[in-house]
Amino acid sequence: MKDILNCCMGLDIHRDTIVACLLVGDPDHEPRTETRTFGTLIPEMANLCAWVTESDCHYVAMESTGVYWQPIYERLECCFNGNIHLSVVNARHMKNVPGKKTDIRDSEWIATLLRAGLLKGSFIPDKPFRELRQLTRYRKNITRDVTSQKNRIDKFLHTAGFRLSMFLSDIFGASGRAIIRHLSQHGTISMSDLDRCLKTKTRNKINDIMVSVNGTLSIHEQQCLAMMLSHLELIEMHKCEIEKAIEAEIMQHTRAMELLCSIPGINVTAASAILAEIGTDMSRFPTAEHLCSWAGLAPGNNESAGKRKRANVNKGNPFLKSMLCEIGWVVTSHRGMYLSGWYWRVKQRIGAKRAIVALARKLLVLIYTLFKTDQPYNEERFEQRKLASQQKRACRMIGELVKLGYRVERPA
Repeated sequence: MKDILNCCMGLDIHRDTIVACLLVGDPDHEPRTETRTFGTLIPEMANLCAWVTESDCHYVAMESTGVYWQPIYERLECCFNGNIHLSVVNARHMKNVPGKKTDIRDSEWIATLLRAGLLKGSFIPDKPFRELRQLTRYRKNITRDVTSQKNRIDKFLHTAGFRLSMFLSDIFGASGRAIIRHLSQHGTISMSDLDRCLKTKTRNKINDIMVSVNGTLSIHEQQCLAMMLSHLELIEMHKCEIEKAIEAEIMQHTRAMELLCSIPGINVTAASAILAEIGTDMSRFPTAEHLCSWAGLAPGNNESAGKRKRANVNKGNPFLKSMLCEIGWVVTSHRGMYLSGWYWRVKQRIGAKRAIVALARKLLVLIYTLFKTDQPYNEERFEQRKLASQQKRACRMIGELVKLGYRVERPA
């Protein structure tokens, strides 16, 4: 291997230890090797940063599983006032590089590959987007907690004999919450109390709803229901706090939010999640295909004997992939659009679920193009393309009819 760096460092990061190997020397000669082991506590990580600074090492590559690399990355990116090249490398990519990896330490092998320029770092967004990513991913977890708590309350009401969900589409709307709160306080509900709890059109079902809640809760059941409802309200209040924090963060990226929200099916919630995962700098990805591969929306390469077989998509970024698939389901309900029409055509050949993944990939390519060109989504462009393809198809059919001897009169 031809070396190209004078000074570089490789880090092999574990839960409790960090093994660092420093290679220093002219690329044309054998480098000087120095290996140290640090702990993962904050003072030990400070010692690692100090060693990097003392060694004047501007190139560092690290390999880790899980999230153990994140605190080290946060501290090292501040060295030399940000003038440092940090790379989080893929262990699978390192294994594909030939060499005697079993004879030397992992950290030394990382430094050796980095010195030769054979490592390609993974995509790590800038710190503002990493902070936004923490909020959006946390919001997703809290949303799941809210849904789980609602399901617990609904199951509890069913075990007590109350079938409120049979006549209310959302038992946690204004009417449903008022009924549940009244039951948790009194254990039973009368027709007059029910009439005060119901809002708008739900009053038309007052007799059916009265039959579904015509029961009595014991003191113990009232206490359990009150605790469940109180916990649900606390989670929802916490979710509102997260939403406010996200709104404050995305105010710094108004143009990017406008571009994302111009695509039908993407609202502010989805746009903030996408923005947190990929950022706005598309120069990190040479092409849209690279971005799709990183997101996990690129099919695997399964080719044998010159025949390409069906392959599943790679793992990629599960947060971005799931969000794009959710947006895809929303897009399919908008009839008359280019994207929805494309989905229904593809669905006939490969099925609904595979078509949704294909639509998610198409959406990601579209997002990449919007960020690259700084132009919002325009449905008229697809309509013009569709009209042009229809005209080409008509001209081709006319040409075939003329070859068969038919006389075709072209419109004036």
